[in-house]
Amino acid sequence: METIVRIGLDTSKSVFQLHGVDGTEQPVLRRKLRRGQVLEFFSRLPPALVAMEACGASHYWARELQSLGHEVVMIPPQYVKPYVQRGKSDAADAEAICEAASRPKLRKNFVPIKSPEQQGAQMVARVRNQFIGRRTQLANSIRGYAAEFGFTAPKGLSRLQQLLIDIQADATVPELTKELVDALATELTRVDDQIAKLDKKLMQLHRSNEMSRRLAAIPGVGPIGATLLSIKVVDARAFKSARNFAAWLGLTPKNHSTAGKNRLGVITRAGDGMLRTVLVAGATAVIADMRRRESRSWPWLKDIIARKPPKLVAIALANKLARIAWKLMVSGERYRPASNVMPMPT
Repeated sequence: METIVRIGLDTSKSVFQLHGVDGTEQPVLRRKLRRGQVLEFFSRLPPALVAMEACGASHYWARELQSLGHEVVMIPPQYVKPYVQRGKSDAADAEAICEAASRPKLRKNFVPIKSPEQQGAQMVARVRNQFIGRRTQLANSIRGYAAEFGFTAPKGLSRLQQLLIDIQADATVPELTKELVDALATELTRVDDQIAKLDKKLMQLHRSNEMSRRLAAIPGVGPIGATLLSIKVVDARAFKSARNFAAWLGLTPKNHSTAGKNRLGVITRAGDGMLRTVLVAGATAVIADMRRRESRSWPWLKDIIARKPPKLVAIALANKLARIAWKLMVSGERYRPASNVMPMPT
């Protein structure tokens, strides 16, 4: 067999497709493997560049292939799609991955390989997010069923307790309904307890991480946002600038420019949605606090609040917070507000 210099590996649950090329970019390997055959096959190959689409499971395979002496890169799926020719198949995907890995401009977009510890820390954040969604679902279910019997409550989880008491105390509500609502309330309490436990784990991660403690000093970021930044951003130096980092988070506008005319649209919403959500929520809290306290700091922000819609201002501030966070992660410095005034973002 000719010397293989690059392999595109299309992964799945049980079937893996390989596409390899030699030094002249000619295909010399097209093969389908079962899951149990992958590591044995690569252990017999000379070291080569192996490219995969980035996903949760790809980090495991990347670590295993690295231990066999291969160089492994992971490419975001959106950068592989343009190289898929004609119909989609496992073989076409593997060929597209192999082709994308050869493009010099894509190297800056390769995804860093995470360690098991980093994946475990990220899992805490994701599971917490799932439980929060489940809590919202249960609360809405209780409110919906209660409305069928004429009971309502103001917004907020703290108002549900009185709603449950009112349902149980009303003699016109069937016993079966009371039992089912009580079952939902019991499940809601259990989910609340799980969220509280995960909050403690996140705080432990925050206190044990020096970078997270530095990032928490940024207004609007806080311990949870700082922890997410520290565990999700494996290498901040992979981003050339603060704007690139904000663009990775999807906080920069879409560009529809043509014929010399600049047309900027809504934010791209690319990258990690959880990080973007936390930053926007933190920015919203900063804006609300500024309105309540009539703060004189950040005059540029106060000026924008007077001229622009609140949500647009929150996005602009979240963009600014992301840029500050990138600078602190790259430089190792601590947040030092310049006389409590932040400059107008460009």
